[in-house]
Amino acid sequence: MATEEPEKKFDDEAPEAPTTEEAPEAPTTEEARSRKERMTGSTHFGDTDFFEETADDIGDATWGEVCRACCVHTPQEWGVMVVGIACLCFFLYFFLLGLELLGNSAKIVGGCTAGTIMGSETNPIAALMIGILATVLLQSSSTTTSIVVGLVAGDTVDVKQAIYMIMGANIGTSVTSTIVAMGHLGNGDELERAFAGATVHDMFNYLSVLVFLPIEAATHYLYRFTKIMLPDSAFDKGSSWEGPIKKIVSPLGSQIIKANKDLIKAVAKGSTCDSFYPVTCKDNIIDYKHCAPCSKDDTSCTKEIQGWGLIACDKKAGCPAFFQLGASQHDDQVSGGVCLFLSLVLLIVCLIGLVTLLQKLLLGTSTRIIYKATNINGYLAMLLGMGVTILVQSSSITTSALTPIVGMGVIQLEQMLPLTLGANIGTTFTAIMAAMVSDKIESLQTALAHLFFNLSGIIVWYPLPFMRAVPLAMARTLGKSTRIWRFFPVVYIIVMFIVFPLLLLALSSCFEQGSKGFTVLGSFLVIIIALVIAYGIYWWTIRDGREKCVTCLEKRQRRSNYSQALPDDIDYLKGEISRLKDHTGVPEDDEKDVEASAETS
Repeated sequence: MATEEPEKKFDDEAPEAPTTEEAPEAPTTEEARSRKERMTGSTHFGDTDFFEETADDIGDATWGEVCRACCVHTPQEWGVMVVGIACLCFFLYFFLLGLELLGNSAKIVGGCTAGTIMGSETNPIAALMIGILATVLLQSSSTTTSIVVGLVAGDTVDVKQAIYMIMGANIGTSVTSTIVAMGHLGNGDELERAFAGATVHDMFNYLSVLVFLPIEAATHYLYRFTKIMLPDSAFDKGSSWEGPIKKIVSPLGSQIIKANKDLIKAVAKGSTCDSFYPVTCKDNIIDYKHCAPCSKDDTSCTKEIQGWGLIACDKKAGCPAFFQLGASQHDDQVSGGVCLFLSLVLLIVCLIGLVTLLQKLLLGTSTRIIYKATNINGYLAMLLGMGVTILVQSSSITTSALTPIVGMGVIQLEQMLPLTLGANIGTTFTAIMAAMVSDKIESLQTALAHLFFNLSGIIVWYPLPFMRAVPLAMARTLGKSTRIWRFFPVVYIIVMFIVFPLLLLALSSCFEQGSKGFTVLGSFLVIIIALVIAYGIYWWTIRDGREKCVTCLEKRQRRSNYSQALPDDIDYLKGEISRLKDHTGVPEDDEKDVEASAETS
C-alpha cells in the first residue's frame, strides 16, 4: 500500500498540467515543479530543472495558448499583475536613471583624457583604438560619435580618420551591457546566458571591424560612397531632437550631476582642462544664468567672472547637487567618481529588482508560450531594436535592458542578435541629428559612414545562417567560460576594452613619432608580440594548453565553491554527529575520553 500512494498522487496531478499551460495560475506547493512530472513535458518558469532545457527541447505553442496565457486570469491574478507591472516600471525608471548617471559620471571622470586622445591625428589602427577607449571612458557611443562629428565640423579631424574612430566606438559601446551582465554573478545559469547575450554584440562588432577596417584602409569605400551621396555645397542647419525617454529620465539626472560635453569637444580641438578652472559664477549666484560660460558676443564677460568645468548646469533643472562653486578639476573628478560608484550600486539594486519581479510574474508560465511570444522574425526584431534605440537615443541602454532578460531565459540568444543589430543602426540616428545642426557637409558624411558601416556588417554577418552562426557560437563559448571561472567577465572587460586597445595604441604611437629610435623600438615590440602570440597558439593547440587552462580555472572555481559551502557543510556534519550520538547512545564523557586518548597517542 505504501508504494501505491506516490503513483496515485502522480495520477491525480497529471491531468492538471494542460490547464496550467492554457491559463497559468499562481503555483502552489502541490503543483508539479519539474517538466518530468507533467504529461506535456513542458518546462515552466520556476521549475527546478528550468535551466536544463535546451532550445531543441522546447515545443511549439499555438497563438491561442499565448493569448490565453496572456489574457485569461482571475481578478486576484490581474491585481497581482498590475502591482507587479507598476513595480517593474519603478525599477526600470531607476535602472535607466542609473545608466544616465553612469554615462555622465564617466564623462566627468574621463572626459579630459578622452578629449585629448580624440584630438590627435594618427593612423587607422590607432584611430580605431582611440574610438574604443573614448567610448569606454565616456560610456556612450552616441556621445563619442557626436563629438567626432563635431571635430569633423571644426576641421580638427578629417573624415577618413573619423570613420575609424566610429568603428572603435561601435566596439566600445558594448562594454556597458557586459558590465550589467556581471550583476548575475550570484547565479551561474543566469550569468552564462546574460554574458553570452551581452558579448554577442561585442563579437559582431569585432568581426565587422576585422572585415571592413582593412577594406576601408585599402579602398576608402565608405568615404567614397558617402561622398557621392552628398552635394558639394553646405546645407541649412537642422534642429536637434531629444528622445522621450531622455525627457523622462534627464530631469532627475540633471538634478544630481550633468557632464559638460562642450569641454570634451574643446579639449579635442586643442584646449586644456585647466583653462576651464576654477569654477566661477557671477556675483557668486549659483544658477544657470550666472554660471554659464561666456558667449562669444559678450565681450565684457570673462572666465574669471563666470564659467563651469566638467560639471555643468542645466538650463531647465538648474545646477546639479554635485556642482561646486570654486571647484578645481580634481574636485569635479572626485564628484564624478563618487557618482559613478553610486550609479553602479543603483544599477545592481534595480537589476536585482527587475529580475526578481520578472521571475515572479513569469512563475509557472510554460517556456513554449514565452518563446512563441518572443520568437519574431529576425528582421522585425532589427526594426524593433532600431526603434527602441532611437527613442532612448542610446544603444547601450537598449542592450543593457535586454541583457538581464536574456539571462533569465525569456529571450534566446538567437533573438538577442538581431535586436542588438537594430540598436547598432538606431544609434547612428544621434550622430545624423548632430550633423544636421552643423553647416559642414563633411560632418553629415561622417554620420552616414557610421550608418553604412553598420549596414555593411549586417549584410555580411546576418542573412546567411552559417555566417550568423559565427558570432552566436563565439558568444556561447564566452558564456560557457563563466561556468569554468565565474569572474571571467571581469578579466574579459579589462583585457578586451582596456589592455588590448592601450597596447595597440602604444605600438601605433611608436611609428607616429617620426623618430628612427621609436620606429626600431616599435618594430622590436611587434616582433616580440608576434612571437608570443605564435607560441601561445602553439601551446594552446599542440601542447594541450586549452585543457591545462580549463583544468586550472576549474580547480580555482571549485576551491571558491568549497570555501563558500564550508560553513553549511560544517553545520551539516555537526547535525549528523549529533544524530549519530543519539542513535549509538554514546555519553558525552566517553566521547571526551576518546578525544583525550586520541590526542595523547
